Amino acid sequence: MTQLWPAPVAAGAVRATVPVPGSKSITNRALVLAALADGPSTLRAPLRSRDTELMAGALRSLGVAIQDGPDGSWQVTPAALRGPAEVDCGLAGTVMRFVPPIAALASGRITFDGDPHARKRPLGAVLDALRALGADIDGDALPFQVNGAGKLPGGAVTIDASASSQFVSGLLLSAPRFEQGVVVRHAGEPVPSLPHIEMTVSMLRAAGVEVDDQEPDTWRVAPGPIRALDLDVEPDLSNATPFLAAAAATGGAVTVPGWPTRTTQAGDAIRDILAQMGAQVELTGDGLTVTGPAELNAVDLDLHDVGELTPTVAALAALATGRSRLRGVAHLRGHETDRLAALQTELTKLGGAVEQTEDGLVIEPRPLHGGNWHSYADHRMATAGAILGLRVPGVLVEDIATTGKTIPDFPGMWAAMLGGDA
Repeated sequence: MTQLWPAPVAAGAVRATVPVPGSKSITNRALVLAALADGPSTLRAPLRSRDTELMAGALRSLGVAIQDGPDGSWQVTPAALRGPAEVDCGLAGTVMRFVPPIAALASGRITFDGDPHARKRPLGAVLDALRALGADIDGDALPFQVNGAGKLPGGAVTIDASASSQFVSGLLLSAPRFEQGVVVRHAGEPVPSLPHIEMTVSMLRAAGVEVDDQEPDTWRVAPGPIRALDLDVEPDLSNATPFLAAAAATGGAVTVPGWPTRTTQAGDAIRDILAQMGAQVELTGDGLTVTGPAELNAVDLDLHDVGELTPTVAALAALATGRSRLRGVAHLRGHETDRLAALQTELTKLGGAVEQTEDGLVIEPRPLHGGNWHSYADHRMATAGAILGLRVPGVLVEDIATTGKTIPDFPGMWAAMLGGDA
């Protein structure tokens, strides 16, 4: 049986400074670009978590040298990409969607598999797109096989990326190495989490790649070199949100140092969300400080572009003073788990009133009680349980270790924030 973690109850208002490790989204995009660059790259303060170690492992299996620097950096040296190789995706969407285009550029057979939950995640859009661009691929979901020819023609392709922005980002990141580059057109419902594609485009341009995204739902990447990276990785703003939520939930004050004044990270949206819920939010040279209100306001939010924040916001909404509606997140049904069903089930088990809508949740606060909180091998479900546990005695989070997907030691960081031991 998976061990249950007793979520600590806050003794009072949480007051702490919480340094947060580097961004997973930036780290994994940087690893891909560095692996395909013209020379050695340095990534300082990268996130070291399961997802990023899986990405590094995948690239190493293809021949890329990734070594630890004395300052905790990663030193990435490109090499001729080759198989045979086996790629473990774990539960990392970035690995299962960003690495197949790289594997198509390698010589040899590259097999992909991952955790049992990963086999349910949608991959057809990116695999079919690669086939249309000239790749030889066996399978439509994990496990699958890429038969690399050492090059990829590229060209124009139309995909439905309404299930995940990663389908677009995965194609764009490797596109400079395609013989014709790529033109990706999206046809379907609006692409979720557009800030993640904007991050991809920004990082490509910073590496000297020509990208044209002026036409809606169309991205053009020209073939050409990728400049080596010399990069300081920003703190992961989405991973910071549970700690900021702790301040909001308890009327405390939490500061996350190093919060960037300008960023492409979707997690930056938490500032406006917490302000709408009644918190005081201040960004200074010392970082971002959130001071919680006496009572949390109910909210009506469209989270389409920042769906990853939904579990955190849902936990706070269950502690708020009125009925909240979270909209625009139907795509969360295809994440690590069906996050909408999971949130409805787990909040209801603790006494909450939650209704699923076509594209989100309606949450009516009720007196909550303790009980087991199932994480579904989903890191953001696990941290949502921890947030609730600050105010609700007896919450037992199943598989808290799943937070290691993106936060190396969440229980230790949570305990340190509360002034205790893990």
